[in-house]
Amino acid sequence: MAGPIRILLQTTIPPTPDDWHIGRFARLKHHLESMDGVEVTARDREAPPGETDPVLGSLDTSDFDEMWLFAVDTGDGLNADECGAISRFRQAGGGLMVTRDHMDLGCSVCTLGGVGAAHHFHSQNPDPDESRRRRDDPYTTNIDWPNYHSGANGDFQTITLEGAPHPVFRRADGGAITHLPAHPHEGAVGAPPADPSARVIATGVSQATGQRFNIAVAFEPSDAGGPAIAQSTFHHFAQLRHRAARGRGAARRGRDGRDRGLLPERGALARRAGALDRGGPGGPARSVRPAAETLTVAYA
Repeated sequence: MAGPIRILLQTTIPPTPDDWHIGRFARLKHHLESMDGVEVTARDREAPPGETDPVLGSLDTSDFDEMWLFAVDTGDGLNADECGAISRFRQAGGGLMVTRDHMDLGCSVCTLGGVGAAHHFHSQNPDPDESRRRRDDPYTTNIDWPNYHSGANGDFQTITLEGAPHPVFRRADGGAITHLPAHPHEGAVGAPPADPSARVIATGVSQATGQRFNIAVAFEPSDAGGPAIAQSTFHHFAQLRHRAARGRGAARRGRDGRDRGLLPERGALARRAGALDRGGPGGPARSVRPAAETLTVAYA
């Protein structure tokens, strides 16, 4: 019988009331915990910037199977020791989901092995396509590129699944997920050309310019390590995205939409149980659960 899937939900900042602390992802935690066979730990950094966090700095020796990393810092969220431990965690077969936001928000992930190269920022690892190094969102003038305007806060966006639908975009009933929360200024991700295990699995369209942009990149298990997802914005996971019209502080930036609070599909991101499970090259053997079992990130 397979053991539990142990998931770490982790931000890159210490607890900060008026910022994207781990409490802003409480609905995600609650939903994952409601799934059979899933154990969730959710935390902010304990160590101040520059010092090594005890959990992040020893991730490679932990019993976690996956880490969902919400990079909400402005460049000092991860140090070299932590990036090394995270990279070794994936090399040993651990699963990663790494997400950030606009411009340079979350750029400390750039030095993560493999998946860090999928994240493009304003001042670090910019998009190799120079034509994309320009503003997309015209409304929030204090935020520069990348800032793809997928819609107003509180609305949803229709996405396109690229190639064969990836398990992370399958609902529990087997149907495809075609909507995500909208955000006025999403970040940029891309499949690193030198990594054959990586491909773009979902794209969106700017509601300001009509520009198509990447939403998610998947890394399949390979000799380089376990599976991973690079995602364009952590706002797809944060519950306060749907309270933005009433918003407060850091939660309210950009023009507000209709504050639906509920997407057309309850699941805004799904993955097959075991799809990010530790068990890649060098990792301990695990029994992968049937494809019919899914974990769905809910926003209702």
